[in-house]
Amino acid sequence: MTAVRRLLYLALAVLPALFLPGATRAQEMVETYGQEGAAESLLVRSTTDIAVFGPVVEAFLKTRPGLGVRYEQWGSNELYRLTRADCRNGTEGADIVISSAVHQMVKLVNEACAFSHVSRLTERLPDALRWRDELWGITREPAVIVYNRELVPPGDIPQTRFDLLDLLRPSGTPYAGRVATYDIEESGLGYLFAFADAQEASTFGALQESFGRTRAVSTCCSADIIEGVAEGQYLIAYNVLGSYAQGYELKDERIGIVLPSDYTLVLSRALMIPKQAANKEAAEQFLDFLLSSEGTLALRNALLISPLLETEEGNEGEALSSTALRPIGLSPALLVALDALTRETFLRRWRATFPGP
Repeated sequence: MTAVRRLLYLALAVLPALFLPGATRAQEMVETYGQEGAAESLLVRSTTDIAVFGPVVEAFLKTRPGLGVRYEQWGSNELYRLTRADCRNGTEGADIVISSAVHQMVKLVNEACAFSHVSRLTERLPDALRWRDELWGITREPAVIVYNRELVPPGDIPQTRFDLLDLLRPSGTPYAGRVATYDIEESGLGYLFAFADAQEASTFGALQESFGRTRAVSTCCSADIIEGVAEGQYLIAYNVLGSYAQGYELKDERIGIVLPSDYTLVLSRALMIPKQAANKEAAEQFLDFLLSSEGTLALRNALLISPLLETEEGNEGEALSSTALRPIGLSPALLVALDALTRETFLRRWRATFPGP
């Protein structure tokens, strides 16, 4: 068999598997850190972009010479399915899992997929950021409204959800087809934010109706949405993760950010050490580093502990009072979002809002 025919044969053999129901997609990106050929390794699987979290990994490795880190970037739903399969099959997978879809992480812990760790640093965390000593909140990021500074007049910048409803209410609104948000079927984070909105706000039903009537766009991924706003494809994006928005704002003055003053959801990405982790010791050290003063500084520099939530002067009025902040705590209450009937009912209503092309 020639080399070309062998490659074709292999491709045809593998191709059908890619379309099997429930097939897990590969990681989006991979990066390795530390000395080449390091004797000790740590596998981190995360939904956080490599470009964002890479400097945090590098800061940790300064405290752990001789350790190598393989960092895999995954979509939240794919990461959840893979981690759950590893747990059920007893497969040795990641040493650390970090996800923005914290409801999925709570479910994994509830299904006995996590390893317990207690240290002086974990015990300092508030209860809302620590569950059963098996899941920890490591970041603090607001869900924000993003807008194009050049194309949205100052008087139209929505400071609340009510303001956004007012923009979408007129029959000839210029914002028809120009508002974007996460596709909650593709994005575990998008689903979490939408579900939290439904629990939190009386405006959620009205927003859904307005999004549907004005042909709002339901799409994937923070970076793509924010870039779409910067380029003018969208004028406004709703419920975007503030860490990514601020990172883009720092390099592109077309991006504006609003923390809704009616309330702002605050996410803490969740970290879990799977019970099958091969290098639990290094995983524990990485977690403790993230909770230390050095790790907190690295997370702040990466904007994963958001300056937008700080109350010091110099934030251009973006910071909110504590009463307007709605942290998403790590607790069994999040399991409601993954109840099969609840999820299907919620998604059915969402599909009616965003029926697709």
